[in-house]
Amino acid sequence: MVAKRRLLRLATAPGFATAGSLIAVLVFWEIIASGLAIPSYLLPTPSSILQSFSSIGADRWMVHVWATLRVALIGYVLSIVIAIPLAIVMMRSPFLSKTLYPLLVIVQSTPVVAVAPVIIVALGAGDAPRVVITCLITFFPLVVSTATGLAATPPELIELSRSLRAPPWREITQIRLPFAVPYIFSALKISITLAVIGAVVAEFCASDAGIGYFIQFSTSMFRLPQAWAGLLVLAAMSLLLFQLVLFTQQRLFPWSVPKKD
Repeated sequence: MVAKRRLLRLATAPGFATAGSLIAVLVFWEIIASGLAIPSYLLPTPSSILQSFSSIGADRWMVHVWATLRVALIGYVLSIVIAIPLAIVMMRSPFLSKTLYPLLVIVQSTPVVAVAPVIIVALGAGDAPRVVITCLITFFPLVVSTATGLAATPPELIELSRSLRAPPWREITQIRLPFAVPYIFSALKISITLAVIGAVVAEFCASDAGIGYFIQFSTSMFRLPQAWAGLLVLAAMSLLLFQLVLFTQQRLFPWSVPKKD
């Protein structure tokens, strides 16, 4: 009975269910692609994708992964440095909020893919344009969520701090920002995945290294197993970075993590 209960708990665990579903999809994919004899340049089998990992080599993978990861992290950090102070300024000044918010919406509404070639021509072919493109994609959710969290602070706490004659910087750092931490981390988790997307979009436009460049080169040579391998690497990178942000929140601000029922 004890063994059966353990097996039942294992089978109903979220991680086990997810892994089982993924394995079932891969097996079904392998059977369909092999059974229908679909050409690898149209739909490679999972086994051929796994073989392509070893055929490329670890050194070459590390060059491309580091190129994408470097740009994504620099753009991500830059967006944090810009977005949070900007949200504080917008919260403190209704005039600036009404002035800047429409401009931010316009920037976010403009397709980055269309703007990327212009940025690359203006800044050159180094890391600078790719970092700017990544920052443009990631900073908008941070600005909006941080400003929302700062504005959602209970009014009674603000009135209490002002009745105690607390200076404005203490109101921001000790009341508004702690209350906005859950909002900020929600945006941080979204933005870290957008940072990877921004780095890849920039690599599509102009780059000689990176996972985006690797995928574009592989598809141009009709090496679809390698391109799919690059997609898997990107997915793994995004998941790991997302988990890193979540781990940071759980360690530094455990009170801001939503409690599970």
